[in-house]
Amino acid sequence: MPETRLDLARIRAARRVIDPVFLDSPLYRCEPLEGALGCRVSVKLETANPVRSFKGRGTEVVVSGLAGRGERAAVCASAGNLGQALAWSGRRHGLDVTVVSSPSAPAAKLERIRALGARLELVDGDFDLARARARAVADERGVRLVEDSLDVETCEGAATIGLELADAGPFDAVLIALGGGALATGAGHVVKACLPGTEVIAVQPSGAPATTLSWRERRVVTTDSTATIADGVAARRPIPDVLADLLAVADDAVLVREESIIAGMRLFLERAGLVVEPSAALGLAAILEDPARFAGRHVVTIVCGGNVDLPAYRRWLGF
Repeated sequence: MPETRLDLARIRAARRVIDPVFLDSPLYRCEPLEGALGCRVSVKLETANPVRSFKGRGTEVVVSGLAGRGERAAVCASAGNLGQALAWSGRRHGLDVTVVSSPSAPAAKLERIRALGARLELVDGDFDLARARARAVADERGVRLVEDSLDVETCEGAATIGLELADAGPFDAVLIALGGGALATGAGHVVKACLPGTEVIAVQPSGAPATTLSWRERRVVTTDSTATIADGVAARRPIPDVLADLLAVADDAVLVREESIIAGMRLFLERAGLVVEPSAALGLAAILEDPARFAGRHVVTIVCGGNVDLPAYRRWLGF
């Protein structure tokens, strides 16, 4: 059993408080992808839900706990997906939600946050500046700051994906997008606990490498900036506790190029009929950059989000 902040009993209990709309997401072999990639590929589709990402699993755990304690408000920083998920869960449980984001976040994500009834505050700068502002808002109003990955509930909510993979396994490898770390540490924890022979590989853009560099050096490494279309994983300052968990569950952490991410998005569209955001294509990008490593193996890639601005999507894919 990996030694992390996560607990398998709590993860199993999380399934009882997560709205079923987020649970038991599709998992299937995608043969059209296999012909292009040279390995067996199963897709874990986390976009077939009201917020089109895996984040609802974690916010359901967080917000159910807040509501149970009588708390009535929460704030978070988000590039878009966490904000949508917290707004959705907050509306379901009657919580007042504020989301701090950047004006450069995808417009479709920001519009959806507003539509779900959350207050949206925009600050110039990247995610780390938004996180600082969210912390200030929480202090000013005396409300709960929901910090993705740092709050173990967000990781244990994401870890329920691992339970579903464990029930369907074994697999040779699971490819998981790496940003703040909730998905990689959560799903990775359960996979290593229940399918110890399965390789857990975290994948991050080379234009936002801080968490991967930290994993490789076994210490927190920060970067001054990020340069990637994968806004959902563009963190500059890894969280020490999350890094410790990642070191316990990830067998490898790899960096991929922007052109490989775009190629992965194109493959999902053309071979699987899926419109995915850049972060969700990181797993395919890893296979494209190192096909010999995965040749003949059965690989699962978690499609973590499908919230993308169509004008940007068309520009990236060239149509």
